Amino acid sequence: MLLSLTLGLIAALADVLGGLVLVRRHWEKRYLRYFVAIGAGFMLSVAILEMTPESLKFSPTWSPVLILAGYCAIHLLEHTITPHFHFGEETHHHELSAHTGYSVLTGLAIHALFDGVAIGSGFVLSSWLGWLIFFAVFLHKMPEGFTVASVMLASGRSRAAALISASVLALTTVLGVLVINLLPHWVEAGLPLSAGVSIYVAATDLVPEVNREPGIRMALVFFAGVAMFLLIKLLIPQI
Repeated sequence: MLLSLTLGLIAALADVLGGLVLVRRHWEKRYLRYFVAIGAGFMLSVAILEMTPESLKFSPTWSPVLILAGYCAIHLLEHTITPHFHFGEETHHHELSAHTGYSVLTGLAIHALFDGVAIGSGFVLSSWLGWLIFFAVFLHKMPEGFTVASVMLASGRSRAAALISASVLALTTVLGVLVINLLPHWVEAGLPLSAGVSIYVAATDLVPEVNREPGIRMALVFFAGVAMFLLIKLLIPQI
């Protein structure tokens, strides 16, 4: 419990750091795109090759339904309840209202909650799975905090509000870890739901951002994320 909470807190602090990157203009931001690409490859690999098989062990019938439900829930949230947004600095101020900023915050907060659920669920099953999920989550946390801060600024909110929004994502991440630690039997639903959410975030939110970059460099960074997962799986024995 202590380890998963500690790692959940570290992942959560990456959200805050992402917000700081935007609020403090003199910080370098272009490296976040590499986090997006690596995180997309690593997260997609973990979700498909680790989280999904582990979920199927609970119920071959219902786990796929929950995975699909997690995917569809976030798709519904992003494309009907909240407006479209992308990972990266939002500059289209004329398209965003204060309501839009809070809608995007709500959507990302649910993402962050399931990030925490995924970390907690992984450690309930094994340290190996918990660490893998933590790395997958951590790699996309800075861009996530950067995104919510930029959207809040673009919708007319203050820098303080932007940083608070990134902190909200951090708190919901820790909350997700805490829920699974206090109610470990929820892992049977939490892990497959988190797998569906992770697949959506990686394939639908992060990969398109990789594809927006011209040339092959970002695509190679994405595959480096996949290779990183495979190398860890090959070299490190499962615990």
